[in-house]
Amino acid sequence: MNFVIEHLEEKLYPWCLLEYKHISQIVGRKNLIFTCIKSAHKVKLKSFGRVECRSVLDLNLKPVCFLDPSSKKELSPEDKNKFDYLVFGGILGDYPPRQRTAEWLTGQKVETRNLGTKQMATDTAVYVAKRIIEGKRLNELKFLDTLHLATGKGEEVILPYRYVLEKGKPVLAKGFLQFVKKNGF
Repeated sequence: MNFVIEHLEEKLYPWCLLEYKHISQIVGRKNLIFTCIKSAHKVKLKSFGRVECRSVLDLNLKPVCFLDPSSKKELSPEDKNKFDYLVFGGILGDYPPRQRTAEWLTGQKVETRNLGTKQMATDTAVYVAKRIIEGKRLNELKFLDTLHLATGKGEEVILPYRYVLEKGKPVLAKGFLQFVKKNGF
């Protein structure tokens, strides 16, 4: 299975790099394609996977499935035999969600699947999709729907996104907690 990240952020933010590196570690460099990347940022991502300046819609990848929380169908292990590419919109998103992925897909004749209705960080969505493609069902995975991070200053950062849990702990990019504690979000 190939995992495609359609980068829809205006910039390549430092937190994007943390997530994208994590995605590469999750699925492997050879199974990862970044699309809509500005030429100036290609060098930053080429060690994580294949990098394309064009949109995934211009690459003619088939058979392809777009992950969209508003899709009527849930991704299932059986989809492994139906698709060669899973596409994720590289948007952490706003809270509450603005439906940018659905907006972006409007008018496109593509297959879609969801990973539930809760908004996830891109690396979480990729991790969950990989687990499903490997045979797990969405309802067999455990999640934390809001992440509270103490900053050490008597304050906390609240991330209202869904994170998958492994052994009772959220699966996060290495350095992500430190980044959020230092920079906020």
